[in-house]
Amino acid sequence: MVKKLYLMRHGQTLFNRRHRIQGWCDAPLTDLGIYQARVAGRYFKNQGIELDEAYSSTSERACDTLELVTDGKLPYQRVKGLKEWNFGTFEGESEDLNPPLPYKDFFVTYGGESQEQVQKRLATTIFELMKDSQGKEILMVSHGGAIANFARAWQQNWELDSLGHMTNCSILVFRFENDEFYLEEVVNHDFSAWEEER
Repeated sequence: MVKKLYLMRHGQTLFNRRHRIQGWCDAPLTDLGIYQARVAGRYFKNQGIELDEAYSSTSERACDTLELVTDGKLPYQRVKGLKEWNFGTFEGESEDLNPPLPYKDFFVTYGGESQEQVQKRLATTIFELMKDSQGKEILMVSHGGAIANFARAWQQNWELDSLGHMTNCSILVFRFENDEFYLEEVVNHDFSAWEEER
């Protein structure tokens, strides 16, 4: 059975707005973040996508996003393996302290994860969830760094040139077929009406 994975980043948080490093530490969604999640929810309705199953990182910002996207009507499972990169003692500090990309093993010295660890964790977690899933349309809400590293693990199967800039509530659409992930689309939403809709 061919399945679809909608791998989505959470809405804007207070730490996003304040440019703080946010991996395993957490911050609440802002008003804009709440609006972004509702707009993302409209995407599924407008496309006529009936989600069968949903999974979220255990971080509150991801759970809250998922509940807003689904209007709280779809039961979901919280999964630690979908969490963001662990940045160790850099958690909560200014983004100015981040090293140049790619981060590779930089955060290991400070009690965090290496890029290889993050990629392996996400690849294993998502593969197992998709393999065991009984549904055809699956939503998973995770985090920017985690999602980008998962996508790169399957870069040989991308059906587009690049990820572009993944904004809050971006959705990466993968086809899961014969135990392989194929990136079909990156959905970035239009949030320009936020001020008018407040």
